[in-house]
Amino acid sequence: MIVIRDFKSLVGLRAVIVFAVVFSFLAPDPVWSADGQIKVTASVGVETAQAKTAIPNGTEEDVNDPLEPLNRIIFEFNEGIQDAFLRPISKFYNENVNVTVRQGIGNFLKNLSAPVVIINELLQGEVERAMRTLSLALINSTLGIGGLADVAGELGMEGRDEDFGQTLGVYGVGEGFYLVLPVFGPSNPRDVVGKFLVDGYFDPIGMALDDADETAIIYSLAAMRGIDEYAGIVDELNQVKNTSVDYYAAVRSLYRQKRKTEIRKGSVLELPPIPDLSYDVTPENLDQSLADVHRLSAQ
Repeated sequence: MIVIRDFKSLVGLRAVIVFAVVFSFLAPDPVWSADGQIKVTASVGVETAQAKTAIPNGTEEDVNDPLEPLNRIIFEFNEGIQDAFLRPISKFYNENVNVTVRQGIGNFLKNLSAPVVIINELLQGEVERAMRTLSLALINSTLGIGGLADVAGELGMEGRDEDFGQTLGVYGVGEGFYLVLPVFGPSNPRDVVGKFLVDGYFDPIGMALDDADETAIIYSLAAMRGIDEYAGIVDELNQVKNTSVDYYAAVRSLYRQKRKTEIRKGSVLELPPIPDLSYDVTPENLDQSLADVHRLSAQ
């Protein structure tokens, strides 16, 4: 998890934080249908069947994307980075690194984020769940050799990702307007504040490395996480890109549905993955989702 701990020392970036916080409360949220799906207009490249039936033809929906022109520029910039670096690196990683090694790296990185998950679960009042996550982390850190093996998972203990953006959402803080961050991808003011600023102070390992000025290790872990996450979704992501009428709008819709489901603590949405390098984005079941993408794009 990449976090920013020096924001407060930078006057310009401090203003960005204040701006984001204010708009996270004041900006209207996107409109949701009764079944929890985002209402999507005909301009969106990937639409759910529920959304199609919920909105009359020609109806405009408030997508809450006032920065869309700028967001699209940043989105294309991110695509350029992915095409130039992430896609070829991920291809090499998937083709040349043994699958067992890749799984071990993913398990290790996920285990490192356990303190952030536990604290956010406690803040959300989920004490039992936090104790379960603590047990999972202890088992994997010991029997799993530092988290390289997911021993707890083999015992039926399923982990879950939590962040302060979700915690704010649980307490009713609106997401605010849609925002595309350079490199990191889809976000919103609530998640910028929660995931990039606050969560960093819940990470004892990251704080220790930061205090020790171990910059090389910090950026190495960040690079490992980005490559590992992207390599796990690159093939499916390419399929979504190739079958979407408006790739930007499709990613925007998928991101919002994913985050809303996470906040509601529902099951993981069966959605195509989205290029979001700051957190896990791989749904458990992609086959049906990709079939839906092909079917809807052909209509």
